[in-house]
This record gives sequence, C-alpha cells and structure tokens, in this order.
Amino acid sequence: MSTPEPFSAAGVDGVRIAADRIGDPDAPAVVFLHGGGQTRRSWGRAAAAVADRGWQAVTVDFRGHGESDWSPDGDYRVVSFAGDVLEIMRQLPPRPVIVGASLGGFTGMLLAGEIDPTALRALVLVDIVPDMNPSGAERIHQFMYDRMESGFASLDEVADMIQEYNPHRPRPDDLDGLRTNLREREGRWYWHWDPKFIDGTASRPPIEVTDVDRINSAVEAILAAGIPMLLVRGQMSDLVTRERADEFLRRFPQIEFVDVAGAGHMVAGDRNDLFADAVVSFLAKCAADR
Repeated sequence: MSTPEPFSAAGVDGVRIAADRIGDPDAPAVVFLHGGGQTRRSWGRAAAAVADRGWQAVTVDFRGHGESDWSPDGDYRVVSFAGDVLEIMRQLPPRPVIVGASLGGFTGMLLAGEIDPTALRALVLVDIVPDMNPSGAERIHQFMYDRMESGFASLDEVADMIQEYNPHRPRPDDLDGLRTNLREREGRWYWHWDPKFIDGTASRPPIEVTDVDRINSAVEAILAAGIPMLLVRGQMSDLVTRERADEFLRRFPQIEFVDVAGAGHMVAGDRNDLFADAVVSFLAKCAADR
C-alpha cells in the first residue's frame, strides 16, 4: 500500500483541517469522510483499494477530530464540517466523489444538497439515512459519552469497551491500531476528539442531524441535480434498520443500494472487502459517465 501523503487546509474560521491522499494527485478524487468520534485513519484499507483502481483517495479529519484543530468557539455544525471539506476540495481535481459514513454522510448531503450542488460527481452514504433509528443513535451517543472524561487506564480497556459495543467484530490481538483514535495524557488514554462535540457544551452543535425534513430536502436537491447516489448499509446495523433503509429507498428510488452481510454500523471496519467492492463498482459507473 502506498504511503499516505499528508496535507491540510484552512477551513471555516481558519480551523486547520488535516487530510491524507493516496494515489496520483492529478487523478479524479474520492473523498472519505468519517463518522463522529472517528478519524481519517478508519478508511485506510478502503482508501488503498480505491487508489489501486486509479483514483486519488483522500481521507479527512473533521474539525475537533484526529489531527485537525478543535474549534475554539465550539462550532461543530454539520454545515461547518461541510465548509471545511470544500476547502480541502479546492486542492483536488474538480467534482470528486464523497464517501461519507454516518456524520460524514450528513456532511456530504448538506454539502451537495444545500451549499454547492455542482461540487460533486457522486455521493456514497455509508450506513446513514435522514431518519435514523433513535435507539441506535442513542447507543452510539452513549458509547462516545462513556469514559469520555475519565479515559482508560490501558489499551486493553479500550478494546474491551469496543468489543462490548461491537460483539460481532473479533477483538484484535494487536492493539496498536487503537492508538490512532486516542490521545495519551498523564498515563491515561482519551478519545481523539473534542469533548464539546458530544457533551452538550458546544456553542453550535451538529443539530442538523435531527432535522429529517431538511436532510430529505437536501437529498431531493442532489438527485434533481443529476448526482448519482449509493447507500451502503450494514445488515446488522441498529442505526439504519432494514425498515428505515426501505423507507428511504421508496422515497428516493433513484438511489442505488448495497446491503453488506456481516457488518454493523461500522461497515468499512467490519467487512472492508465487501464494502470496498461495492464502492469500487459504483465508482466504475461514475468513471464511465464522466
């Protein structure tokens, strides 16, 4: 796998946004946007698979996450995430494809549906629809909130908590990979994101994710602009249940759909082989249409 090349951009209000690219910087780009509480490192294998097919794969850390700056005034609105991504996109060939998981999917929908309908070639939503299952959303929120302040005494404690949240995923033997999602401080490990993002103290939180009508309107605008869309769902997801996926697809029958067996909400992490195949097949159609 090629070594990722780091780069950055000044996002909304000057917040520094960190990113990596793999592949030819002149090739058409696929921009991967992670979910809340994750980092750009979660896309490593999927980005490599896309780059192997001749695309430039770009992975981005949202503000307040990973190696990007924390917002000094607690601006974690989805439209601010989208504005940051647009600044990254200015360094790429025109009209990339966005692959967005969870929060990244919301960001892609508002970017293409409200902010700049001409900005994208296509949009892939990874286990996210406008009308999420509330119990699944609450489970994610609780997972992020637990131990946020106290942290962890060891990487083993982190692995145990992840195993409890994702019992279908094998517990890794090598825990070094967990370090990319954590910061070590005074002998304890803490999640690699700004607590304001989740603890209710942000001055401008990402409340757009609860506005179902607004997000559906953004999807309508995306499809009206002729931008292809794909929904990739994890079959074991409790955030996007099959019923919620079916409702979304009935409303927007133009959207392509792939249901990934053996995967929960973290589709790429659970079954990267099937996820990458679905994305690469969709990208081949996008390339044929350009």
